[in-house]
Amino acid sequence: MTDTEFLDKAEAALKAIEACCDRINDETDADVDNQRNGGMVTLTFENRTQIIINLQKPLHEIWMAAKSGGYHYRFIDGFWRDTKGQGEFFSALTSNASVQAGRALVFAV
Repeated sequence: MTDTEFLDKAEAALKAIEACCDRINDETDADVDNQRNGGMVTLTFENRTQIIINLQKPLHEIWMAAKSGGYHYRFIDGFWRDTKGQGEFFSALTSNASVQAGRALVFAV
């Protein structure tokens, strides 16, 4: 994957995260604050816990830091996949965000 391809796919993922937060806030009583700073999105939940998603451009990876740990994802076969075989990014974000928010949340492309 070229740098340009990575940036296009990673930017699409970050925009999808932001759109999911907007949808969650519009359709539920959950309050998920999302702050974007360049290649980083910080999600802050009502209980003040956070999930931080950032781009690792030299590695062509997206990293996620949540209460459960840190995760690294590469774009493989059309999906952002965990580099240690632990699944797909949006599935993991859904799971981690739901735990941290204390309610079911859905993040998807």
